[in-house]
Order: sequence, then structure tokens, then C-alpha cells
Amino acid sequence: MNRTVNRFLSLFLALSLLALMLPCMAGAEEEMHVVILATSDMHGNVFSYSYEDNTESTNNGMARLYTYIQQVRAENPNVFLVDAGDDIQGTIMTDDIANNVPDNEHPVIAAMNYMGYDAMTLGNHEFNWGIETMKKILGQANFPVLGANVLDAQGNYVTGHGWTIVERGGVRLAVIGVCTPDIPIWDGSKEGIDETTFEAGNVAVKKAIAEIGDQADIILVSAHMGQYAEFDEDNGSDAGQKIVEDNPEVDILQVAHMHITVNDRIGETPIVGVRNSGREIARIDVTLDADKNIKSIETQIVDMADYEPSQEIRDIPVVKELHEQTINFVQGVGEDGEQGDPLGTTTARFQPEDEIPGLPEGKLQDTAVMDLILNIQLINSGADVTACALFKDTSDLPEGPITYGNIFDIYKFDNTLYTLDVTGKELKNYMEWAAECYNQWVPGDINISFDPEYPGYLYDMFAGVDYEINLSKPKGERIENLLFHGEPLQDDQVLKLAVNNYRYSSGLKAKNLVEGKRDWESSNSIRDMIVDYFAEHSPVEPAVDNNWRITGVDLSKEDPRREEIIGYIREGLLPTPYDRSYNLAEYDELVAQAEANRAQGITEETHESH
Repeated sequence: MNRTVNRFLSLFLALSLLALMLPCMAGAEEEMHVVILATSDMHGNVFSYSYEDNTESTNNGMARLYTYIQQVRAENPNVFLVDAGDDIQGTIMTDDIANNVPDNEHPVIAAMNYMGYDAMTLGNHEFNWGIETMKKILGQANFPVLGANVLDAQGNYVTGHGWTIVERGGVRLAVIGVCTPDIPIWDGSKEGIDETTFEAGNVAVKKAIAEIGDQADIILVSAHMGQYAEFDEDNGSDAGQKIVEDNPEVDILQVAHMHITVNDRIGETPIVGVRNSGREIARIDVTLDADKNIKSIETQIVDMADYEPSQEIRDIPVVKELHEQTINFVQGVGEDGEQGDPLGTTTARFQPEDEIPGLPEGKLQDTAVMDLILNIQLINSGADVTACALFKDTSDLPEGPITYGNIFDIYKFDNTLYTLDVTGKELKNYMEWAAECYNQWVPGDINISFDPEYPGYLYDMFAGVDYEINLSKPKGERIENLLFHGEPLQDDQVLKLAVNNYRYSSGLKAKNLVEGKRDWESSNSIRDMIVDYFAEHSPVEPAVDNNWRITGVDLSKEDPRREEIIGYIREGLLPTPYDRSYNLAEYDELVAQAEANRAQGITEETHESH
């Protein structure tokens, strides 16, 4: 009798336990997993190719991105693909060929259609050719192009869409697209910009969320702006952080525009961002329960260095055709296939060799590359003084024939030239702002390094004045011995300054460095001025006037320990000290680190792009 009772009780307990577990088991079975892949700032790099160098790239491009995207889709059919803008500008293929014929099929949009994008957000560079050209190009997309904060004169979305909802695997993803409202700062003179309203990102997102209501299971904001304010530090109209702070309904924030890796959180909200030119992709894995409530969100940034370019993307007819056309254009080959004359010639290279691999001498001393550009700006503007940045650390002109690719390499943007009147005090303040790109030197440092918060394109060098940059001094106190025509520049002395349109807007005006307004704009681009100069002055000899130099540093060049440390960098056993300085006080630790790396066979990529 007792055995029967015990068996009955055991069976009863087992059935009761099973009844309790069944809902959990069912819930686990009904759990859903979707993947969101997010790109941005692809800047026209469809083919995974460097046209200015006429070489295959090794770690970027839309063709590589597609290889990874297809891999993820093979693992999980429920994949969303979104982009945060700055895609139709940035290469010779886009800027000098495709965008000049906007009615023709565009290679970037053709590739994005093939890749199966669900949505794209406007970036600031989409506006570089004016509203109508932008709309013609983006109108070719098979997916909505989003601009929730960009309204036309009638108050309608310029692209027709501010947000969209995409369903995959039963999960509804709402994508809200907003771009930086600072576009009038850079492109205010372009067609249609003055008739367009750019609202604050956080305000536009709030309106979109209200419109979306309960239609979505996941809300993603795809923002073409940085995590932190670029100009509007008081109100945060151009800050991704402000979007999340004011809109707690946002589940995921994608940022862009700054060309940096972001894998962060504001509270519980994940934030992702990738480097430019298709170098990285953000992967967001979202798990939802049976009721489609978000259980977890995991994020990672995937580098494209280990992926091969997709031949499918390269074989898209318009991509293949314009790729070949661009190579011929760069190399000066005509439509008849015959090699044309070069744009000009040089007598020698224009950049010195880097003493420390990866530390650009072009930003540590006056060079022929910068003096060439600055001299051309002075000639074309008639200004007293001018300024420009070395946009790429490795920009150089080779000895011999010069092609359009060489010109693009030293001046990749399609800027025009402005002039305005400035006082001596304003000019010095501008120069101090430019010199903030350097870290302060301290005794024992064996190299000069750069503040990572200041991208290289913000560091201007000047011609028409002589000056010194004392790096033993803090930011704001570095410009010394500032001379104009050999005499100390007076605070109230008025000079004519020439700068490109971008620097005028995003630097001089946005930072309140000058009061004067532009009084002249060139009818042609600075890049065209360089082309014209080579046509008229070839062969061009590299010349350096050494009108500026860095002072206040002692790099211990006579100390053998310094050369030993540099030797380790050259071997790849120590990373390039780009954003920090190696100090002799840490000599023993550096040697130990390098030798440990040698023993383990570890080497660094000393020529990483900064």
C-alpha cells in the first residue's frame, strides 16, 4: 500500500513540476533572435580600391562589407541592414565622374540596392552638390532614404521619409533617420539649402516616436552625427547623446559622421558607430521573448580586414564600368584607350621620409606639399596670408609624371577658396586653435604626438607669416614670434586671409574666431587650381620656405636609448606613438614590452590610418 502511495506521489510531483516547466520551455522555443547590421560613411568606396594610389585596398570598401553581410544572412535569415549616410561622396569615381551626371545610374546606390539595404539616413556629404542633385541620385534607391529633421519649404521631408518600419521574422524594426543640423554651416551656398529647414535631432526623433506609437517592437535611431555635440554644446541639437537623453523609448542608437569606432552605452541604451570607407560594420544582436519584448541587446564592431571583396558587387555593370573609367581618368587614358599627356611633372618627391614610422613628418615640419598648396591659394586669391590642412598623413607627390590621382591624393575635397579680412589678434587665435592638435611636450619625451580628439584635417598650417609653435606650453599659448613681412604682427593690423569654404564655416565662424565675413569666393575648386598650376609651371620643383617650426622640445636625439626605441617601432614590436609620446623614463618597460612581443611573434600595424 505504501509503495503505491509513494509511486502516486512521485508521479504527481513529476507531473506538477512538468506543468510548471512547460511555460518556460515554450517561452524558450518562442524566443526570437534578429540581427541589425549598420554601416555609415562609406564615402563612395564601392570597389574596395584606392584610386589615387591605383591599388587595391586591404581592409575596407562596400565589396568587403557585402561579403560579411552575406555570411551573417547565411547564419540567420532575420537580418536588417541600415546605413547612416555619407555614401555618395568621397572617391574620384563619385566626386569627379558619377555625381556630375546625376541622371545616370549611380554606382553607390546600385550597390546598395544589390546589397539589400532596408533604409539609409542622409549624411551631410549627400548635400555637397545641392538638393536637386542629391534627390536625383538618392531617388534611385529601392529603400527609403530618411531625414526626419530635414524639411522642405512646405514642411515635408526632403526625401519623402523621416522614418520607416521593416518587418523580418515577425519582428518590426522602426528606423528613424536624422542627420546633423549643421549642414548649412558647410553647404549653405549650395542649391536649395537656404530653403531647407534642419531641425534638432532630439526634437525630430521625439516627433517620429509619437507618430510610430506602438507599431514597432524595436526602435533604432540612425543618426548622422557624433555621440557628442560638434558645434551646439549648449543645446545638443547635433549630439546623439541628447537624442537618447530626451527619448528613453529609443532602444538602439547608431551614430556616424566622426569616422571613429563607437561601442558604448548611455544608461541601458547601446550606441554603435563605425570608421569610414567601409572599414567596419556594426553588428547588433537582439533577443526578444514570445511577446516581442526585448530581452537582450549585444553589440560588436567588426573590422573588414579579414574579409575578401565580393566579386558580385564588383561585377554590377555600372560599378564595373565606372571603376574602369575612373582608373583611365586617373591615369590620363582617353576614351580611345590611348595614353594622354600627364597633367604635369615634378623633379623630386614632395614629402620627407618619416623618422618614426606612422608619425607624419608633414605635420612636424614645413614641407613642399603644404607649401605648394598654400602658394597656389595665395596666387589665386591675392591674399596676404592663407591656411590649409594636410588631409591625409601620407599625402605626397612622386617624382616624374603627375596624374589626377596624385592631385586627388594631396587635395581630396572639392573645396572652393574664400577670402575675408582678419585682425592680427584674430589670426593668432585661429593659429592657436590649429595648434591644439598637438599634445604638450614634457621632458623625456622622444617624439611629438597628437591629441586624438583633433582629427588631422583640423590642423592648419599657414603661409604669408612666419611663426613658431612652442609645444612646452599649454594649448592657447603656443604661437610665438609671429611675423608679417619680417615685422611683429600687431593685434589691430588687418590682413586678407584665404581659407577653403569648409574651414571658413566649420572653423572660423563656428568657433567664433573671426568677425569678418567672406568678401570673395573662387569660381573653381582648389583642386582645379592645383591642376592648372601644374599645366602652367611644370616641371614643378619641391620648395620649402620653412616659415614655421616647432620649438620648446628636446627629443633627446643624441641619446642611444631613443634610437633603440625607434628601432623597435620600425620592427613593429612597439606601436607607433601617434596619440602619446614615449618617454625615456619608461625605457625599461618599453624594452621589456618589445622583447616580449618579439618572443611571442607579435608585431604591430605601424602604418594604421589615423
